[in-house]
Amino acid sequence: MDLQQVLASYAAAWNETDPERRLRLLERCWSDGGQYADPAGTADGREQLSAYIGEFHAHMPGARIELVSGASQHNAHFYFKWQLITGDGIVKIDGVDFGTVSADGRLQEIVGFFGAPPELTGS
Repeated sequence: MDLQQVLASYAAAWNETDPERRLRLLERCWSDGGQYADPAGTADGREQLSAYIGEFHAHMPGARIELVSGASQHNAHFYFKWQLITGDGIVKIDGVDFGTVSADGRLQEIVGFFGAPPELTGS
């Protein structure tokens, strides 16, 4: 599967509120034993990631994740930009995810960052 298709399934999983449908989406795009980390938490494997996404929906009803860039990729590494949009249409967070793909083309690891990097300080 093409990386853009994998990421489309991944974004769809983040926007799916039904746990069974979300897990089916993750089976298409998330590798066995894939690892996820962002500033708010971590998840190991599909089941934990699905539960983590469920917590996101419980804390932010109606919110969604939208991809706002394509993926830049070299070798097994990639990154892309996204936005968290609240239920009333306000962009709450701009983010960037970095990751790797497994040999079968599914996501092996995602490390997410919220907002822009901090300004450089000091000398």
